Amino acid sequence: MSASETRLVHPQRVRPFEKTQAATPTLVRLLVGRDLSPTRDEYDRVCTALWDGDAAMDALMDWMYQYGPGEARGLFMKALEEGVGSIPDCPEPLRVFFKTYDSPPVWMNQQLLDEGCRFIHGTGTTATIVLRDLALMAGYLLSGFNQSLVMTGALNKSTSRRVAETGKWWMDCTETGGLHRFGQGFKSTMHVRLVHALVRRGLAARPEWDSAKWGLPLNQIDMVATYLGFSVVMLGGLKKMGVPVTPRESKAVMHLWSYACWLMGVDEKWLVKTESEGAVLLNHTFMTQSRPDWTTRELAQALAKEPLERGYSSFQSVRRKLAYHQHLSVTQYFMGDEKMAQLGLPENVTSWYPLLTTPPRFINYTTRRLLPGLRAAQVKRGREAQHAALASMFGDTEHAVIKPGKDHPAHI
Repeated sequence: MSASETRLVHPQRVRPFEKTQAATPTLVRLLVGRDLSPTRDEYDRVCTALWDGDAAMDALMDWMYQYGPGEARGLFMKALEEGVGSIPDCPEPLRVFFKTYDSPPVWMNQQLLDEGCRFIHGTGTTATIVLRDLALMAGYLLSGFNQSLVMTGALNKSTSRRVAETGKWWMDCTETGGLHRFGQGFKSTMHVRLVHALVRRGLAARPEWDSAKWGLPLNQIDMVATYLGFSVVMLGGLKKMGVPVTPRESKAVMHLWSYACWLMGVDEKWLVKTESEGAVLLNHTFMTQSRPDWTTRELAQALAKEPLERGYSSFQSVRRKLAYHQHLSVTQYFMGDEKMAQLGLPENVTSWYPLLTTPPRFINYTTRRLLPGLRAAQVKRGREAQHAALASMFGDTEHAVIKPGKDHPAHI
């Protein structure tokens, strides 16, 4: 079967079109302005993209292997850190790749990026809790998304380190100015993008990777679902945890992650401007995901136990156990009993932490929004709390973004 013929066949993980046509609740339809169910054209567009990778980086990867992967990777990192002008007789494929990203696209709005960063700073650890206990944990229910994670051991081995590495990337991206060309967020994103391309290439060549079932590893739709987790899912979770979000703040956060994930290799055609557009697209990505399976339980249980590996400067044992139960209570709050069982998590858990903290959190955020001086202090303290949370996950190890070992598909 040719490549063009393969693209006409949807991977087996995709749900039949007829099963995606569930009725949309009236309130949801009013909020998002349309039915959540895809049209036939939308369905085919999403399913076809399961065969799409990161065209620009995948093409550069082809050149790297022709040139010599070790040396080419060194040139890539030099161009990333210092610019292509720092490389005498810079190879043309490398120059062409960075030409796209050395200057931001015309749609990028720096003011919105800065506003999105400040909003995220002000949410403190509430944002990190939502991303961990809702976005990441709920993602494990979609087993089509899990295959590359399990095959690379990315989140079921040394889970604390892997979650910390993702947290480091998130912190870099949400630093004010972090996504400037030579900002740490820009460089971290391009580094992760390179690793993803190496993993995509490595897994696709493995005999155990079932492309007929799963499509391409780390494909566009799985990337889109991840992008929407950092934006749409985070915003929805913050609201449920008592953090009020204005329309302007929502727009800023959506814009921040649209730009960050465009740098990560998400095609511009998949970027959305509003939460409601994002909610519709996120629902469309769900139809490409298989039901929960053993990968769901393995990854979820590893993530649930991650707090027991954290490093604290004092009362470590007590604080580890408290964090473990706190995170489980948040997952229960968002997921409910049925999904907790599907995740293989303890079923005798209550939502004690969100129920205790949400009302005072709402009052606190609402009050501080009205007083600029208090708001500035909240932004400062919130970011400090995010740094402290990241440090507890790294412990005494180096704070770095993805350093593949020799047995990792991205090691060259």
